[in-house]
Amino acid sequence: MRLAWRLNCASLDSKSNSNSHCRLFIKDVKLDCGYRLDLVVEDSVILEIKAVQELAPIHDAQLLSYLRLSGKRVGLIINFHVRVLKDGLKRVVNEFPDSAFSAPSAVKKELQG
Repeated sequence: MRLAWRLNCASLDSKSNSNSHCRLFIKDVKLDCGYRLDLVVEDSVILEIKAVQELAPIHDAQLLSYLRLSGKRVGLIINFHVRVLKDGLKRVVNEFPDSAFSAPSAVKKELQG
């Protein structure tokens, strides 16, 4: 991936991985279910790269699933199909207490409403 190459050249991180596999274990059984993270920076931030007309709730759910399965807390969705790149950035935090996008908060709101 060209973005990973540019991040490495900028000395942001030599540990940036593109198309990392997200391994899933259930009761010590490894499931190869095809989760592929677009980019992982500093082994802590997952970047999900998109080029869509408009971000949909499924994109948030996808990144949140990756965060939960990998045990990471922060992820960014970057949509390149926008005029100004800052309009295509969305931050998702796993298990953030007041976040509508954190799994416990989303389940709690769904049960209440």
